[in-house]
Amino acid sequence: QCEEAAYEERRYPAGKWACVTMGEPMYEQSISMSFMKLMRYICKENSVGCHLGMTVPVLNEIHLTKEGTELEREVLTAYYLPGEFQQNPPVPMDPEIHITERAPLRVITRVFYGMTTEETILREIGLFWELLGSTDAVLRGTYIVASYENPSIPQRRNEIWFICRA
Repeated sequence: QCEEAAYEERRYPAGKWACVTMGEPMYEQSISMSFMKLMRYICKENSVGCHLGMTVPVLNEIHLTKEGTELEREVLTAYYLPGEFQQNPPVPMDPEIHITERAPLRVITRVFYGMTTEETILREIGLFWELLGSTDAVLRGTYIVASYENPSIPQRRNEIWFICRA
């Protein structure tokens, strides 16, 4: 019986994403409001008026304060456009949703389960730094929380992504 790997390195190609940035008082409010906006876009509130289909993971890009003890209010939530919409993305009806071409990404990632709150994210970032030790291979201060399942699932699968330096 194998131990699950503590973390892994992955590469993601460049691609088009629908993105929303929110700065609510609580992290959970920001991601919930952003996700609802993206769901409306995915489910017909777009220039082609059709259901685009869900892709995973949904990414939440976060920034730590200078002290590194809490999250900045602004959270960017990103949904990867399905392959058939990569060349010509449907225009969102919501002016707060922006279609963005994101550069290729190399990350070191670690799985965790459960709710994503500011507290759990800060704990996961701390645990991941303990595992990695002191390294300059990844950015400090900017992280990505990747969610693979519906937020209503109590033990949903998430990942914390550390972004590798170019």
